[in-house]
Amino acid sequence: MDIVESFKKVAIVGAGVSGLACAKLLGDHGIDVVVFDKSRGTGGRASTHRSGDYAFDSGAQYFTARDALFVAQVDEWVTAGIAAAWRGETVRLRDGEVLPGQGSTQRFVGMPGMSSISRHLARDCRVTTGFRVVRLEQDRDGVALVSQDDHREGRFDAVVVATPAPQTAALVRSAAPDLAAVAERVPFSACLALMVAFRDRLPLGFDGAFVDDSPLSWVSRDSSKPGRLGDETWVLHAAPSWSDENFAAEEEVIVESLRQAFVRATGVAMPEPLYSRLHRWRYALPPEPLPDRFLFDATNGIGACGDWCAGPRVEGAFLSGTALAERVLQWFVEGAESRARRS
Repeated sequence: MDIVESFKKVAIVGAGVSGLACAKLLGDHGIDVVVFDKSRGTGGRASTHRSGDYAFDSGAQYFTARDALFVAQVDEWVTAGIAAAWRGETVRLRDGEVLPGQGSTQRFVGMPGMSSISRHLARDCRVTTGFRVVRLEQDRDGVALVSQDDHREGRFDAVVVATPAPQTAALVRSAAPDLAAVAERVPFSACLALMVAFRDRLPLGFDGAFVDDSPLSWVSRDSSKPGRLGDETWVLHAAPSWSDENFAAEEEVIVESLRQAFVRATGVAMPEPLYSRLHRWRYALPPEPLPDRFLFDATNGIGACGDWCAGPRVEGAFLSGTALAERVLQWFVEGAESRARRS
């Protein structure tokens, strides 16, 4: 890709894997990139929840690598020591019965937590956290980000929105209505995630399990992942439909329901935990992602990426952000060539 003829500035809203992958590639090509996120840290759903001595992968549990580009990236992460293969035994459960294993799928995790991936991607980026963007505003000088307290940031030559589709639609509706119309049609399911720690190891012969016919869809012994230290820790993910139906329920009701579901699924009583925390992921899983890896409005220089564009996985998020970065670079070059022809 040719270097663009003049200094360009791009804002990225969302510091998850997709947004940071986009930021990294643009920065590698000399683009001035600023990443904004409403949270206190990076990673989005590929983040690590920490409380005192406890740490949990509360969102993305692991990632796989199939596409050649992502395989190469994972190899780089493994070499750098920020990712490793998770060789825990993975099974399927149904009402206390352990069903045949889940084949030879190779699963990877961040080291020592999933948030290591986002920190690695963000190491050369300017990231502004705690900045909640509520809309984009465009004029002849570029696109500005408007925060919830009506603060305006920028003018940017291009803006990438790397948030779940419902949030993306709301942010870009006034500046890129056609893009918003596509994004708002992408459904999202919630995920209620229960994190628990125990003094002793639970007597289960597996480390991860997909759960059938249950309020739960997945359970994992988080402490079995490489680089994890300390007490026995587990993450329990509620099934999408159950999460949607019970998202607004009282925390005590949700926690007790998931604990009972764990007992039914595993056949093992859950002891009183040393630590328990519920996290509500409002936008966790896009059941029907778009076939395209990104959306881009070439009139306004506004794009959108995320796992809802390329598949609900860490790999999909990375490939979506990378593909949109390539499109933005191409758009800058096309603009420079157009100006050169007119001069």
